[in-house]
Amino acid sequence: MLQIGLTGGIGAGKSTVARRLAELGATVVDSDKIAREVVEPGTDGLAEIVAAFGGEVLAEDGSLNRPALAAKVFGHDENRARLNSIVHPRVRDRAVELTSKAPADGIVVQDIPLLVENGMAPAFHLVVVVDADVELRVRRLTTSRGMDEKDVRARIAAQASAEQRREAADVWLDNSGTEDETRAAVDELWHERLLPFERNVREGTYPERGGPKIVEYDEEWPRDARQLIARLKLAAGDKALRLDHIGSTSVPGLAAKDVIDLQLTVAGLDDADALAETLGRAGFPVLPAFTRDTPKATDPDPEHWRKRTHSSADPGRWANLHLRAVGSPGWRYALLFPAWLRADDAARADYEAMKREMATRFADIPSYGDGKEPWFAQADARAEAWAAATGWTPPL
Repeated sequence: MLQIGLTGGIGAGKSTVARRLAELGATVVDSDKIAREVVEPGTDGLAEIVAAFGGEVLAEDGSLNRPALAAKVFGHDENRARLNSIVHPRVRDRAVELTSKAPADGIVVQDIPLLVENGMAPAFHLVVVVDADVELRVRRLTTSRGMDEKDVRARIAAQASAEQRREAADVWLDNSGTEDETRAAVDELWHERLLPFERNVREGTYPERGGPKIVEYDEEWPRDARQLIARLKLAAGDKALRLDHIGSTSVPGLAAKDVIDLQLTVAGLDDADALAETLGRAGFPVLPAFTRDTPKATDPDPEHWRKRTHSSADPGRWANLHLRAVGSPGWRYALLFPAWLRADDAARADYEAMKREMATRFADIPSYGDGKEPWFAQADARAEAWAAATGWTPPL
């Protein structure tokens, strides 16, 4: 089952996207709808709200008087927190119940307006953010819903900023155009990314990635890494001693393959093996063929270089996860090498030139990797010399 978080600011058109996803076959869990259900007349949720805020939040028919409640909550942090403590657990429990009823091969879309504000992004395989220009959102809400413009702008200002949503977004859907354009974008997302992603998670497979194409440094790589790290930390729990962005994409300014490499530090490889199924369900199936690094020729115990490797099942983001035992040679080197490149401009330029050359000579990733080994053999002493000169040690 693939879990998608859907969010966006008020008036952005999130409901249009949710409707289309439902038409395509997704199970849509609407948190706004649930939030209304859990405070309907006769529910314990409504009774607790009345106990907390007084009988004046009730309408004449016994239902919740939402404007009266909003007047007590809006602009009052303590009251808002109290209301959230009543409503959010009930919404969460009902959402879990509805999700559990979805088919095992299903795609569940949880429509959550405050997903970013509540820090919920790591709980999903992907987060889809629907956005539109602020002025367009204001026009939509004042004309179609008859809302007061001042109220609309206050509500927009109280929600997450565009920058905060971009930090959480795996997919950014601009809904500033026509509804047909938005529906077409959703269709493409569904067929090109969500369906194959779900299949890969269910079957424990990953997409074919192609050859070693080198691209210019992308300013989005660190953000992509942060998103993946947050998800993997949540999945791995206390077995993850630390998670780091490693490899070429962790070095600012360095051209590289568009691959996010991450290292999950564990106490030992028994913990790595215990995490295999959990990480697979989180979207990172194991790569059984890749169980060790290439040890140094002088290393008396090559077994110290053993690791476990997983790869992202997401066809929209190539990422590899390397699980290594804390203190092992491979673990240390994976942290040392990018630290050295970040600090040494000449080494970084040298490495980039070599990578570009190897990418023109070899059409497949294994051959490309083998072709780089002579450079690594001579670079090892340079990296170690830099570590000794600067006092670098692995972060713990």
